[in-house]
Amino acid sequence: MTSTAAVLHDVVADIAAQMKARPDRGEVATYIPELARVDPAGFGICVVGADGAVASAGDSDAPFSIQSVSKVFTLTLALGMAGDRLWRRVGREPSGSPFNSVVQLEYERGVPRNPFINAGAIAVTDVILSGHQPKEALGEILRFIRFISDDDGITIDKAVAASEQRTGFRNVALANYMKSFGVLENPVDYTLGVYFHHCAIAMSCRQLAMAGRFLAHGGRNPSTGLSVVSQERARRINALMLTCGHYDGSGEFAYRVGLPGKSGVGGGILAIVPGVASIAVWSPGLDASGNSHLGRIALEQLSKRMGWSIFG
Repeated sequence: MTSTAAVLHDVVADIAAQMKARPDRGEVATYIPELARVDPAGFGICVVGADGAVASAGDSDAPFSIQSVSKVFTLTLALGMAGDRLWRRVGREPSGSPFNSVVQLEYERGVPRNPFINAGAIAVTDVILSGHQPKEALGEILRFIRFISDDDGITIDKAVAASEQRTGFRNVALANYMKSFGVLENPVDYTLGVYFHHCAIAMSCRQLAMAGRFLAHGGRNPSTGLSVVSQERARRINALMLTCGHYDGSGEFAYRVGLPGKSGVGGGILAIVPGVASIAVWSPGLDASGNSHLGRIALEQLSKRMGWSIFG
């Protein structure tokens, strides 16, 4: 009898080989100059199970800019600091608009629709910054990600951070607009500085899948048994990932993949199979909504072949 682990290894290897060979790779993010230089041929995938077993293939150990995937971790931190008070400053509804929409923020009087669009993540970053200097807040974010991934080698790509600061005019507009409504408490430059830097954290698929384990296992690290968040909070973060994790492509991702997930314009996606596994994929070419084109296709195949959709 073939074991589930052996089947998973074969499926992951087969998917990686298929994705590597596909000509339709999407378009790399060009509005951040450093990301525009990334080779679109890259593809990596890593699955980490409850027992710590790893199935990986392709460029699974290649570091990439996690970009908006970092918003899962900053949301977790901010909820630990502010609890449900956080929801006074950011909503929990899908946006149905581009991730950097100014129009939606104006219509809703400076309160972002959810914590995963840019405006919402800037508001979350502002909560983490309160009471700290920017370097302290950024250090807290980095320490948390290193802790949950059990990897002190994770760093910030300073070239990407600088590239975002030079060209992030839309984010500057969003932050100033929220500041005008009192949604942001700290100086805009401070909050944006921390935001740009945590989006520029570089991780591999293996590191990212390790970091997501607590969301797959009721809020605790299955290797140590230590609780990162409560089971209820883990469940709610997963719910937000399912409904809001892919911007205005969130419904399509839920329909096709059927798993909570969070994407980033660096081409990474973190996906969670509750009670089973944490998954990270990376392919830098994006679709029209800013999500990894081949990453979504790979996750759809994986979910289908392993029977992992949360919808049965």
